[in-house]
Amino acid sequence: MSLFNILGGEFIEIIEWTDDSRDTMVYRFPTVGNAIKYGAKLTVREGQAAVFIHEGQLADVFQPGLYMLETNNLPILTRLQHWDHGFRSPFKSEIYFVNTTRFNDLKWGTKNPVIARDPEFGPVRLRAFGTYSMRVTDPGKFMQEIVGTDGEFTADEISFQLRNIIVQEFSRMIAASGIPVLDMAANTQQFGQLVAKAISPTVASYGLTIPEFYIENISLPDEVEKMLDKRTSMGIVGDLNRFGQYAASEAMLNASNQPGGMGAGLGAGLGAGMGMAMGGMQRGPWGSVPQQAAPQPAPQTPPPLNPETVWHIAVDGQAEGPYGRAKLGRLANEGKFTRETLVWTPGQDGWKPADEVNELAQLFTIAPPPPPPPVPKQG
Repeated sequence: MSLFNILGGEFIEIIEWTDDSRDTMVYRFPTVGNAIKYGAKLTVREGQAAVFIHEGQLADVFQPGLYMLETNNLPILTRLQHWDHGFRSPFKSEIYFVNTTRFNDLKWGTKNPVIARDPEFGPVRLRAFGTYSMRVTDPGKFMQEIVGTDGEFTADEISFQLRNIIVQEFSRMIAASGIPVLDMAANTQQFGQLVAKAISPTVASYGLTIPEFYIENISLPDEVEKMLDKRTSMGIVGDLNRFGQYAASEAMLNASNQPGGMGAGLGAGLGAGMGMAMGGMQRGPWGSVPQQAAPQPAPQTPPPLNPETVWHIAVDGQAEGPYGRAKLGRLANEGKFTRETLVWTPGQDGWKPADEVNELAQLFTIAPPPPPPPVPKQG
């Protein structure tokens, strides 16, 4: 073995880490059996941090940049090692690279339903799910609190703990909000901001932050959603008695569709009964609305005695009238109403000539009385 190989196996001169995975948060640089050469080059790329651990103690933390590992760049390690000012010997230390980029599209969701009290429906069971992102903001604290000596730490190892924190805070907040479940879809952004703010102190104690948090859906159990659909279709919500009547009526209507005269008759009678029952209430989109009292009917007056019959007459292909018998008599005297004029009155079978109607034929048979004799002139 050449001298170059021996030295290469003993001293580390270049320290760097490149990663193409999407979930590695911490990577331990292999230094077992090798010493780090004094003046070695440390390359920390954007989205990374390098943490030096010496004999189990957190030493120096390097942000992105190119460093020469010398005593002036290793103040904490120099103090721990009690290095003199002129120290230039190789040294040993554990080096961890921490990924400080965002880890996106992490999932969270309620494993069990959250019990909340709704002002309209009473106690309800809610489920929710969404996504969030996280990133390391304090590499040293993250190493001390979470990673320890794990040589390759992934996001899956911390995501379960974060999900528990998120669900706990979401459950507490949703139960205390008092917002109706039908309005929660319009407030998911507000809920997300409140939950992210509430969990930030706990997450920060791990050296992490949650830059984005989203609530994608808040849902009711399938059984409750089906009941809501039925209540929406009938237009009354909040009155269980009416809803029970509706459900029973719907079942009976379905039975009436079966073959058999009894079922058909039952369906007809039930349909009429439902019409009368539901006609007395005004329905709104989410509940019955108190209906104003129906106006009192106006007092009925007796019909007039011997009501006069009126007729329509046909003039030049157009219907005119209605006219009473007296008016028709005047038209007859004026020559505008003749025996052949077609007339019609309610209850009559079509249009008829006037002389075929007994009441009107008399207008043409009554001759006027003779004029009085002339008065003799005085001589």
